[in-house]
Amino acid sequence: MSNRHLARTIALQTLFAWDFNGKNGDSTESLMHDNFENFAPNFDDGGFVRDLVKGVTDHLPEIDALIVRFATEWPLDQITTIDRNILRLGIFELVYTEIPPRVAINEAIEVAKSFGGDASGKFVNGVLGAIYNDWPEEEKRKRDNHWDKKQEQAGETVAEEVKAEGEAPTEDVSDAPTIEQE
Repeated sequence: MSNRHLARTIALQTLFAWDFNGKNGDSTESLMHDNFENFAPNFDDGGFVRDLVKGVTDHLPEIDALIVRFATEWPLDQITTIDRNILRLGIFELVYTEIPPRVAINEAIEVAKSFGGDASGKFVNGVLGAIYNDWPEEEKRKRDNHWDKKQEQAGETVAEEVKAEGEAPTEDVSDAPTIEQE
């Protein structure tokens, strides 16, 4: 399991417990701490879990409004707690971060397949895909171009570092795939 996937899993577990307990009682901070202790001791995520959880809780009314708008067959309170929080996490990453839309959607689907019911992956894909498809074409291009430029810059940085270290690359690395930072 990749570090980002593990971080999303911990964020989901935190949001699930918070929502299951009526969004009160334990703070998300104590729930996060417990989840790190129980599921990923010594895991340093660089604050990614905290950013995800805080992002969802800070934008909860807007995120839930998107769920209501795009999951028209399912009232919010009738969506299972796990699916509701997978959607919240996926929508936060899709709408409020610079993560490429295809990565945000795919990660949410993978988490849904791991933790949700048999139809959770398809349900999450349908809702997140509908949100993405509702964006103006200009916004889609902007988000995709932004990520493409980041990948190009990452490739140039690797080539510059190799050159600076005095090592000649054995092949042209300018077109080599780069590691995606989610």
